[in-house]
Amino acid sequence: MAAARTVRGRGAGRPTLEEVAARAGVGRGTVSRVINGSPRVSDETRAAVEAAVAELGYVPNRAARALAANRTDAIALVVPEPEARFFAEPYFSDIVRGVGAALADTEMQLLLTLVGGDRERRRLAQYLASHRVDGVLLVSVHADDPLPELLEQLDIPVVISGRRSEDEPLPSVDSDNFGGARTAVAYLLGRGRRAIATITGPLDVYGARCRLDGYRAALAGSGLGELTAQADFTEEGGRRAMTELLARCPALDAVFAASDVMASGARQILREHGRRIPEDIALIGFDDSAIARHMDPPLTSVRQPIEEMGRAMAELLLAQITNPQPVRPRLVLPTELVVRASS
Repeated sequence: MAAARTVRGRGAGRPTLEEVAARAGVGRGTVSRVINGSPRVSDETRAAVEAAVAELGYVPNRAARALAANRTDAIALVVPEPEARFFAEPYFSDIVRGVGAALADTEMQLLLTLVGGDRERRRLAQYLASHRVDGVLLVSVHADDPLPELLEQLDIPVVISGRRSEDEPLPSVDSDNFGGARTAVAYLLGRGRRAIATITGPLDVYGARCRLDGYRAALAGSGLGELTAQADFTEEGGRRAMTELLARCPALDAVFAASDVMASGARQILREHGRRIPEDIALIGFDDSAIARHMDPPLTSVRQPIEEMGRAMAELLLAQITNPQPVRPRLVLPTELVVRASS
């Protein structure tokens, strides 16, 4: 028997499902049920099949299994942002890490797609229309982006990170952007700061609008005026906005930036203008990324559980693919202010 197995391994090619069935003394369908984890198999039969699989060195044909189940065993992580922002913003790598952790024990393949313009969007639409993936994780969506509607039209399971509005119809995972921003600005007020500015993200992104609303809610009732400058979640955007704010209000004594990356750009301008942090101007960011920890001085920042968000997105999508439900969950995860030397 051992000699026969040696000959098969060298010259007979890859063992088949039928050969496993013959070795285990069961039907082909029973082997298929064992391999696919069906509970409709006795422990004794399961053990016999698993032994035959081990003896023959059988490896399931994933493509055939997926085809039989009308599945591709692949999901797409779609980021409608330019490549430069994707690689510069730690948020995205943390999302990918969380998604990867959720998929580690599955057979799902993860396809990363960046959609920086109309051409890439058209190519993606053609690819998705051919149903080459079982579902889509959609990250960083702008209010006017047509991708969510396209996915609904194609009837592809989707989970979105960063809602487009309070009434987001798609299953979504988000952090408490409003509460995090309000807590940050309330902290600055509690430290005696009286001229508090904010650098916002692009306001066609719902999360950026929520952070601006949180800033405004914290200032409400304080008797202080608002001082805002819009940017785009980039370091250069933070530099431009900080330059604008200093020109408009030289006496400002605190800045809440809606991302750590923008806070880093703002810090560069403050130093160029001879402003000390935090003695002259306190500075707070949002994300609590590695940038915050490595800045000089270390940056106070609102921590959002980005990896956990990525993991939750993937888990929701896997549940939809396996067992589609009419209920569309919306998860909002808590944020936390991490106080460091910059404030």
